[in-house]
Amino acid sequence: MSPSPPAFLPTPAEYAPFYATYIAALGDADIMDVLERQESELSALLKPLSEEQVGFRYAEGKWSIREVVGHMADAERIFGTRMLRFARGDQAPLPGFDEKPYVAASSYDAWTMADLLDQFAALRQANLLLIRHLDEVALLRAGRASGQEVSVRALVAILAGHAAHHLRVLRERYLAD
Repeated sequence: MSPSPPAFLPTPAEYAPFYATYIAALGDADIMDVLERQESELSALLKPLSEEQVGFRYAEGKWSIREVVGHMADAERIFGTRMLRFARGDQAPLPGFDEKPYVAASSYDAWTMADLLDQFAALRQANLLLIRHLDEVALLRAGRASGQEVSVRALVAILAGHAAHHLRVLRERYLAD
């Protein structure tokens, strides 16, 4: 049985200040509801675009739409791994995640948007399955990632806030008319 929605609301002491904007962006929203709908929001936003359109970069040196979606999938993997390890009581410190070299080494611009959306969907579904089966004790467990203490429930909120951030960026900077 999955925990009630308030179980997913971390306190600021449970995550590094860097993540505060992601978590604050969620407001009073039900975090599970946000997580469950983001996959379809992303798909509805990007499926109608041509393969030429998803190569768009809104400025020199910025990621293409494909690379943004690839980065979102990378983050799903990283944050999902952190959630799993910390929920299971693993106390080994985990390294940081510098998104720029990850995207630079990814070749995401050679992927089709369909494959990128499928990848994100599969990762999100796997993370949702894990989250739905975490009890209150597992949600409060914490570990170190990027040199900072972070709880499992904070990682759940960060996962939702990170995707919400990139959905907003896609709408405002890539697809705004």
